[in-house]
Amino acid sequence: MIRLIGFWSIALTTAAMVSGQEGNAPTKTVWELQSSGTDASLRGLSVVSDQIAWASGTQGTVIKTTDGGVHWIRVDVPNADRLDFRDLHAFDDKTCVVINAGSPGFIFRTVDGGATWSEVYRNEGESIFFDAISFWDPNRGIAFSDPQAGRLLCIETGDGGRSWAAFDESRRPEMHPGEAAFAASGTSMAVLGERTVWIATGGEHGPDQEASARVFSSEDGGETWNVASTPIASTESAGIFSIAFANTDHGVVVGGDYKQPNFSISNVAITDDSGRHWRAPLGSPPSGYRSAVAVLNINFEAHFVAVGPTGSDISSDWGNSWRSIDKTSFNALAFTPDGRAGWAVGGDGRVGKWVGGDLVR
Repeated sequence: MIRLIGFWSIALTTAAMVSGQEGNAPTKTVWELQSSGTDASLRGLSVVSDQIAWASGTQGTVIKTTDGGVHWIRVDVPNADRLDFRDLHAFDDKTCVVINAGSPGFIFRTVDGGATWSEVYRNEGESIFFDAISFWDPNRGIAFSDPQAGRLLCIETGDGGRSWAAFDESRRPEMHPGEAAFAASGTSMAVLGERTVWIATGGEHGPDQEASARVFSSEDGGETWNVASTPIASTESAGIFSIAFANTDHGVVVGGDYKQPNFSISNVAITDDSGRHWRAPLGSPPSGYRSAVAVLNINFEAHFVAVGPTGSDISSDWGNSWRSIDKTSFNALAFTPDGRAGWAVGGDGRVGKWVGGDLVR
């Protein structure tokens, strides 16, 4: 979900409201399209190495490559064609967990490259709606759903996703009525280090509540939480869709209004204190609504790349200014930690491999 925020820390000109600002048009593609073997809408993506990546989406679809994207193969979960797999996490070419959005909520796990899948979690609550799943290491992981009984619902694993347990009520922060998250790319949650986690929310707010998209953060695996407002407007169709951190201090959230994909008003915010405070950037924002943002590490320098239905943008100054680099529509993206490879996925089975390294070298 998404919420509306009514404050600004910088003035935006009319020209900055619409994608494709003058002088900011990309000159070449940065995504080399590959044949995915499916026409499903893909939103989940996990990049393991420059050779191994997994993706997921509608109709119970799961695909993977083990040769750098030369070939993508279908490894769908059996009898799951009605499920929409919005996120997944792969450990290698054999082991992967995948989670769906909607009710009932499921997590499936494979240890043989998708030849077989095991159901490792089920929640039949009518309002269950999982948004993202992430792992700190091969054993410890976390997933979260839209709120249940007015509180953020998180589940955790300590055995690599074989079993899952819900947080008890004392570890579940209260949320505003109508507040939730977007599952547009499986990246409304980010984890880093040993136990740090950030969760970006949105949704409609009541008349007495600040109409601001918020970020929940925890440095102890969800034992305690900090909540921070952001300068991103939040309504039923607008707010934060994705969050990424280059290190424990510097992070970026992106979003906007998916019903107005060309508008770049209120679509990005940045932090330099681990998410305790957020501000609007000082330079040009991404050129439209963006559903996902990821960190691209090149030559020991961190860059942020964001994608959405109107294209891709890059920032090389911690999110303060952005430039358009491609016009291809994608839902999600991810890179290897060393920046050697990356992919983006989108509607109609669209898969693109990153070939834009010369932009930042």
